[in-house]
Amino acid sequence: MLLKEVALENYTNIPAAVAAGAKRIELNDNLAVGGTTVSRGVMAEAAKYTQEHGVSLVAMIRPRGGNFVYNDTELKIMEADLLQAQALGVDAVTFGALTKAGKLDTEAMALLVGAAGGMSVVFHMAFDALAPDQQASAIDWLVDHQVDRILTHGGPLTKPIAACVPQLQATLKLAAGRIQILPGGGITAANVDELTSTLNVKQAHGTKIIAY
Repeated sequence: MLLKEVALENYTNIPAAVAAGAKRIELNDNLAVGGTTVSRGVMAEAAKYTQEHGVSLVAMIRPRGGNFVYNDTELKIMEADLLQAQALGVDAVTFGALTKAGKLDTEAMALLVGAAGGMSVVFHMAFDALAPDQQASAIDWLVDHQVDRILTHGGPLTKPIAACVPQLQATLKLAAGRIQILPGGGITAANVDELTSTLNVKQAHGTKIIAY
């Protein structure tokens, strides 16, 4: 059974997406900049609705658009948002922190994973901003720190997902079943079956992955 994760902005379309068969929702504000953290009120209502309907909720933890290099104040904000998500019963959280040199910011990531306090953790498309020679060691670190999934497009979002298949296959090989690889970005209801079949994965992510 293919699990389709829908990336949604705020609460508005959650009921329609759930009715159309979404089994997991990634909750964002500002999808135009790749998603940021929603308000507490939105997170609370989304958590309540998805819990009542047996659907998993993944909350985006990102204080702003732009790069994934965060200062101490931004990390404090993310930590507070993680504690809030935990208190509201959110199932999973998604975030990523990098250094200016394009490496995994292991110090920031350790802090955030700790603040997630047992919620399922997803490393989002910051993965695609890692220097290519850093991806293997990043996967190893994420596996060692019990991160559950990596959301990746397999390249810049300007590249169609079909052109990223070779890179996604390479990432799956590096992961070697130790961590889930969740393909996303440009996956639609029209191409999801073919893509997941080619990659031999059981889940995919997108804003238009379900028609509703």
